[in-house]
Amino acid sequence: DALDYIIPLIRNARSVDEARAWLTGNVETMGEIKQWKGVPSDVPLSSFIDKLKKVMKRLEFSEQQAQAILDLQLRRLSALERQKIIDEYELIIKHISELEDILANDASLRRVIVKELEDVKQNFGDARRTQIIDEGVELSIEDMIADENVAITVTKNGYVKRTAVSTYQRQGRGGKGRSGASTGKHEDWVEHLFIATTHSYLMMFTDDGQVFKLKVHQIPDALPSARGKAFVNLINIPSTRKLAGVIPVREFSKGKYVVMVTRKGVIKKTELSEFQNIRTNGINAVNVDDGDELLDVVLTDGTKRIFIATHDGLAIRFDESDVRSMGRAARGVRGVDLRKGDYVVSVSPVSADDTEKMLSISECGFGKQTLITTYRLQSRGGKGVINMKTTEKTGKVVAVFPVDEESEMMIITKNGKLVRIEAADIRKTGRSAQGVRLIKTDGDDKVTSASLLDASAEVVAEITV
Repeated sequence: DALDYIIPLIRNARSVDEARAWLTGNVETMGEIKQWKGVPSDVPLSSFIDKLKKVMKRLEFSEQQAQAILDLQLRRLSALERQKIIDEYELIIKHISELEDILANDASLRRVIVKELEDVKQNFGDARRTQIIDEGVELSIEDMIADENVAITVTKNGYVKRTAVSTYQRQGRGGKGRSGASTGKHEDWVEHLFIATTHSYLMMFTDDGQVFKLKVHQIPDALPSARGKAFVNLINIPSTRKLAGVIPVREFSKGKYVVMVTRKGVIKKTELSEFQNIRTNGINAVNVDDGDELLDVVLTDGTKRIFIATHDGLAIRFDESDVRSMGRAARGVRGVDLRKGDYVVSVSPVSADDTEKMLSISECGFGKQTLITTYRLQSRGGKGVINMKTTEKTGKVVAVFPVDEESEMMIITKNGKLVRIEAADIRKTGRSAQGVRLIKTDGDDKVTSASLLDASAEVVAEITV
């Protein structure tokens, strides 16, 4: 055993350095020691030293190993300590054998598991402090749908789709746009464009004064060039009716009002909370006169001013308080006194601080910004003032809405062409000006609708399409 030689080596070395040298195989000086302690009396000293040299040459410890041996107390290298290590080794081998026997026998393994579980129960048998309730977690489809701005397009024949706003590339004034919808036959074209978020409700008002409710995410998601799905397949709107207005709503809270305006200038205001419970088949929102139809719907807070624009280029601005709140069954009151052949094209709530600008867009793609202060405040029911000079070149007015320097809009034509433009690119002019060209229209193509993008709610980015 090597310990029988290492212990005498350490005890008989004349210094630590010499002991370290011997342990690392440098044994030339061993013969200089004439008296060795711990050498068995029946073994000649020369034979012991020769054997010791061979052992050290064979082991040839490194400097680190030699130092580790020297750092040990001699008692740990004694026979007593050695026997303790041997006993521990034999005990571990025996334990390993027992564990292998248990793993090889299913019955023994089960008995051990039962015994250990009984020990756990005995030692840790406190009453449970937490309650385990057998109750499922309810998830709605909205939990898995991203809340994002989408463009909702509706064709004249009632086909609808939604497309992420970011799909459309922002363009400069006068751009030719891109294909936004494949409407198939020429007798169908994109007639309405709305902006909403996927988690909102859509309150959908038909031209006969009925209102329906639908979640935006229930509208099919489609590419800009796709036609979409027929509205009658999503909600119970009669096929003879067309969509007049859409309001995206998160909550039907008090203090909000729905303002409805008909083609012939009748206006009505009703609290939003009255539309909380809308049946599948819809409910009545306003009684519309024969020969008239609901034109547009907006949401207000009761403190706005109402701006109504007409097809012939006139507009009126009056306080919202001029229109009292009415129940759903009421008809409404006169909002603007229209000239013969003229009709309403837009209604917008504007702030009372007179800081906004009104953007007007015509059939032939012309547009202009005009300061709201140039429209004198009138009483409800007046004839209005000139809003935009309309000519054969510009065509009649199709849309008017308030904008600021950060506003963006989407313009859509009869043939399904869309263009996205910043308001900052459009020149500011007076009320009687005809404006500048925003989108080129070819042949019989005309602008049919325009919608304002809420720049604060969407991520505005350049997208290559």
